[in-house]
Amino acid sequence: MESDPKSGQLQVDIDEATARGVYANLALITHSETEFILDFIFMQPHSPKAKVLTRLVSSPVHAKRLLWALKDNIEKFEARFGAIPAGQEPADGPPAPGVYQ
Repeated sequence: MESDPKSGQLQVDIDEATARGVYANLALITHSETEFILDFIFMQPHSPKAKVLTRLVSSPVHAKRLLWALKDNIEKFEARFGAIPAGQEPADGPPAPGVYQ
């Protein structure tokens, strides 16, 4: 990664394998006082096992900034393409620890 302080732009390089991305349909999130851990998982239908594909470890500050960035991008997406049907937002927290259905 390089940055040009004069232009205020950041140049980011990405290798081909990383650019392809990894599909995940489940994320488990845990935290401690100093970090958030996001485990991204692909669960196959009718399979009792799943494997963590990617783990992201972040500081609380960057986790909150990620939350803001996701919220901003979801709002922009829905303004352009319509509401994302994701069910009801839990009123009193998730039905099980960290699980949203």
